[in-house]
Amino acid sequence: MRRSIITFVLLLSGIALNAQTTLQILSTPSGKSTFPKLAYSYMALEPNIDSVTMRIHYSKHFRAYYDNFMKAVAGTPYENQSIKEVFANISSAPAPVKNNAGGFYNHALYFEIMAPNSGGIPGGDLSDKIGMSFGGFENFKKAFTDAAMGRFGSGWAWLIVKSDKSLAIVTTANQDNPLMGNAEVKGTPILLIDVWEHAYYLKYQNRRADYVAAFWNVINWKVVEDLYAKAIK
Repeated sequence: MRRSIITFVLLLSGIALNAQTTLQILSTPSGKSTFPKLAYSYMALEPNIDSVTMRIHYSKHFRAYYDNFMKAVAGTPYENQSIKEVFANISSAPAPVKNNAGGFYNHALYFEIMAPNSGGIPGGDLSDKIGMSFGGFENFKKAFTDAAMGRFGSGWAWLIVKSDKSLAIVTTANQDNPLMGNAEVKGTPILLIDVWEHAYYLKYQNRRADYVAAFWNVINWKVVEDLYAKAIK
C-alpha cells in the first residue's frame, strides 16, 4: 500500500519511473526505443523555461521526432540497428531516418540534462577537466555561451568528450550531432543546448541571449558529471 502511494505521488509530481536514458537509447535497437518520460513537471523549470514552452517542446516537437523515427525505421534494416550505429553510418541513411534519429536523441539528452533546483557549477573530475581545458568555469561558460549564440539559424551547441578524452565545444546545424559519422568534430555529448527557436520563442521571443543565460540555471550537473565519467572509461 505504501509503495503504491509513493508511486502515485511520483507520477503526480511528474517524476518518471523506469525512464529510458539516452545511454540506453544509444544501445537499444532503434525499432525498440521507447519515448522517454519527463523526469519533472512542465512547470518545474519556471521561471527559466516556461511551462507552455516545455509542454509544446516535449509533447509536440520531441514526440514528433520520436514518432517519425519509428515510422522511418519500421520494416527496414535500421530497425535492428542501435541509434549509435545509425549515427555512425548516417551519410548513407535516408533523410527521414537521419533527421528524426537526430531529433529524437538530441531532444532526449536535452531534457535529461535539465532539472529543477539545479544550476551552479559542476564538481569532481569534470570540474577539474573544465578548469584545465578552458582555464576555469567562467571561461568555459563564456565559450559555450558564445557557441550557442554563434550558431546561425537552428541547431545545437555541445560539450563533448573526444576520442582522446579531451573536451571540446562544438555546434551543429538542424538535428545533426557529434556522434554522426559526418560530423566535423566527433565526440561523445555530455552537455547541450537547443537553440532552435521553438525552444525559447514563446517566452523570450527573439532574445536568444536571455534564454541561453537562463539555461545555466537548470543544468543538472550530476547527470552531466555521470555522462562524463562514462565517456572517459
